Amino acid sequence: MYKVVKRRQLADIITLLEVEAPEVAKKAQPGEFVIVRQNEESERIPLTIMDFNRDKGTITIVIQEVGYSSNLITRMQEGDSFVTFVGPLGQATEIENYGTVLCIGGGVGVAPVHPIARGLKEAGNKVISILGARTKDLLILEDEMRAVSDEVIITTDDGTYGMKGFVTHGIQSVLDQGIKVDAIWAIGPVVMMKSVANFTRPLGIKTIVSMNPVMVDGTGMCGACRLDVGGETKFACVDGPEFDGHKVDFDLAMKRSAFFKNEEAVAYGKVKCQCAKEGK
Repeated sequence: MYKVVKRRQLADIITLLEVEAPEVAKKAQPGEFVIVRQNEESERIPLTIMDFNRDKGTITIVIQEVGYSSNLITRMQEGDSFVTFVGPLGQATEIENYGTVLCIGGGVGVAPVHPIARGLKEAGNKVISILGARTKDLLILEDEMRAVSDEVIITTDDGTYGMKGFVTHGIQSVLDQGIKVDAIWAIGPVVMMKSVANFTRPLGIKTIVSMNPVMVDGTGMCGACRLDVGGETKFACVDGPEFDGHKVDFDLAMKRSAFFKNEEAVAYGKVKCQCAKEGK
């Protein structure tokens, strides 16, 4: 069993959990992920690693409530345990000294971009982080990102904090300063990563995105997480989760994601209705 040793509410529907998983923490690297199950009957959920502490033997994950299984996890308290906590999985981020890099996190995507920014900073890069959220109340991990960045730019859709606009406006503000950007990591909603890739493609800036589609086994056997990257079929669980953003077919990825989300929404609605009838 994998015990929750720390719980922190980051926003109304976003929760941070630090979990005892010494074997996973021993080998975890930036960019990798875990697959968890809250109980024996839960579905398997892939979550990119937000942090790892080899000395304590813990892995930190951040999860947003979007359906039944994620709701179960966000309700977990310190002392509760996961029945399954598998990892690290996927390919680690290629950390090297690129020069000046942008680490872009949108929404919950700020969590997985954190260890990447830290690794790039430790490798000698100048790290400029751009954090985006719909509104100030949904912005997460600002202090943690400031600790691993040379500069942090905040954008909110409604202008309640930082720059009003999207993360692409943040990129433009960096370029307007005459700063040469050597590489970009962008993690967040698929539509956000697509916008970043479309923005940087004509500029020729290396842009890496982290894809997190529905996964089942996490070993490439089921094929549920398949993507089209540069006209080739790739599996996010074994080939990714990071890919060249200029080659990912985001439209196909969004169509597949929408199908699974609709199925989960129906199931979640049935569960909520049943719980209401039972007074839970």
